[in-house]
Amino acid sequence: MRIWDISPEKLCRNHLLGEHRELHAIWSILIHNKKGYAHHPETVRWKGKQKALYLRHEHLVKEMVRRGYRHHSPLEISFATGQDQQDVFVDSHEEQVCLLRQKKCRCTV
Repeated sequence: MRIWDISPEKLCRNHLLGEHRELHAIWSILIHNKKGYAHHPETVRWKGKQKALYLRHEHLVKEMVRRGYRHHSPLEISFATGQDQQDVFVDSHEEQVCLLRQKKCRCTV
């Protein structure tokens, strides 16, 4: 489970779409108080930052549409509360770049 702190424009297809899917999972956990993965470090770092998570989603969607994907799963803006920027990281930006480079995918990091 991961929400990258890297610009969606730099993500390959698999990482862009995978992050979108996982973002929806985290959103559901936070909004509906679901128990599964509620204590996962990636979920915990978004608690109280649903607005930042919403904005990340919008950034992902913008890139998905630019690439020709159709998007049919908007988030409910009324739940976009809390901080509007993420300042807690599971891995630093540099570590995330290294992780993506090691995957030898088409990400342009």
